[in-house]
Parts: sequence; C-alpha cells; structure tokens
Amino acid sequence: MHMKWKIDFSPSYSLLKVKLNPQEKIVAEPGAMVATLGDIKVETKMHGGIMKGLLRKALGGEGLFMNTYIAGSRGGEIWLAPALPGDITYIELKNSEIHVQDMAYLAHHGDVDISVKFRGFKGLLAEGEVFWLKLKGTGGVWVSAYGGLDVIELDPGERVVVDNFHAVAIDASVDWSIKKFGGWKTFFLGGEGIVIEAKGPGRVFVQTRILPPFARLLTKYLPKR
Repeated sequence: MHMKWKIDFSPSYSLLKVKLNPQEKIVAEPGAMVATLGDIKVETKMHGGIMKGLLRKALGGEGLFMNTYIAGSRGGEIWLAPALPGDITYIELKNSEIHVQDMAYLAHHGDVDISVKFRGFKGLLAEGEVFWLKLKGTGGVWVSAYGGLDVIELDPGERVVVDNFHAVAIDASVDWSIKKFGGWKTFFLGGEGIVIEAKGPGRVFVQTRILPPFARLLTKYLPKR
C-alpha cells in the first residue's frame, strides 16, 4: 500500500499533508511540522548524523537530529511545510538513488538510507560550497523549492549547465560536477558564479528562485549598525 499524501496551496505556499496508517512513519527535517492530527507520536534522534544544513550546523554547534513521526493504533496525519515559499514535489525511490541539495530536503519515508555527498567548489566562494544528501533505497523523498519546480529530462549523453543554487535534486544516473561559470571575468562580474555541469541520462530538478540575491536585496533596506 502506497502512503497517502497530498500537497495544498501549490506552487507558492505549498503544504504537505501525509496520512499515516497505524505504525507508518515519516522522517522530516526539524522545524517543518505545522500540525499533527490523530494518534501521532514523535521521536527525535540522529539519522546517521544527517540533516538539512548538516555540516554548517555542526560547525555552529547545533544538534544533528531529525524528527520521526509514527502513527499509533488509530492512525493520524502530519502536515509539513518548508521554510521558504515555493513548491513541493515527491520523488519515488525504487531501489534507486537521488542526490538532493541539503536546503531542499523536506522529508522521506520507506527503507531509505541517507548520507552526505559533498559537491562543493573549495577555494573560491563560500556560497559555492553546497552540500548534498544522498538518499538510497525504496520509498520516497519530498523536496521543496524556493519558487516553482521544473524537471530537465536528459537523454544519454545530453548535457545541461544549471546554476548551483537553482539545482534541487539530481538522479544518481546523471554524471555531474560543480565548476565556475565561464572565464574569471564572467565569474566575478557576470552575475553567474558556480554552476553544475550535468550529463544524462537522468533528471535534474530545478527551482525558479534562489535565496542569495533576495537576501542581498533585503540588506539594502535594513538599518545599518
């Protein structure tokens, strides 16, 4: 039996609602819970030391924990929402593997193992050092976007270049790496910094908005200290 779920208020302010039968469970990032209905209990524990922003939080001294929501004998429902406004999509895993940018991970279910897959670009900009999560097994993962979500389907040998922050998730079948965009003049002055070069076959999930430009825009209107 497949887990029952739906997404409301898509694509701008998406809310994930998951119905849990007795003893079913879902693992979610801390802070994502909006509400629980029915017979639901929560366990907070380490999951291989993996969570959203894992290494950043570790350096900041924060705990490395995730929440597991388990339905009791009467079953229940859990509502989850990402931190940023945007869409949510579900990626099914059938004894397969997907790489998810740490900031895009929302929740997962099933027999799925998680580990860190670092794909940064050291020595240039801190913003280029994006950490990725590797989810492998059978079940599924919900990923969130800042803005809308789209999917690029790559045929064998087909290539695409995607901005580092716009990439949300990538199939393990895709051969990809992180590089600087163009020459040094383009890198520093062209408004494009770190990109992902990907070669198919497989899917690349992308989001239509990214946080750094919005954050820089907000600083113009914040009072100076």
